Amino acid sequence: MPDRKAACSCGQLQVTVRGDPVRVAMCHCLECQRRTGSTFGVQAFYLREQVRLATGVAKRYARRADSGRTVTFNFCPECGGTVFWEPEQRPELIAVAVGMFADPDFEQPRNSVWEKRQHPWTKAIAEQAIDRSD
Repeated sequence: MPDRKAACSCGQLQVTVRGDPVRVAMCHCLECQRRTGSTFGVQAFYLREQVRLATGVAKRYARRADSGRTVTFNFCPECGGTVFWEPEQRPELIAVAVGMFADPDFEQPRNSVWEKRQHPWTKAIAEQAIDRSD
């Protein structure tokens, strides 16, 4: 698979990823809902060595996840778009917001997590995901 570029809305913050993600998941936790302004977030997890900051400067924000562990988000200080984050629970991985790739052909999520926070009308979307483990 060729390299892919993910960028915030204004293009100031960009990362390049090499190869396929190790996991693509949709998350229904309340914090993902707040982060995206939607009813769930979709992220692609890559091994740390697959991800490279292509351009720009990130502002960082760390918060405690529903799991109790810290997640550090990297977002654009200009437009506010969260491009990627680093989960304390899986330090070998970096998550990239799938929407930042702006690619309708990006693979669909195979995992659906934190479904206890899920909006009922989104259940049909999550049904396409295979693994529903938190």
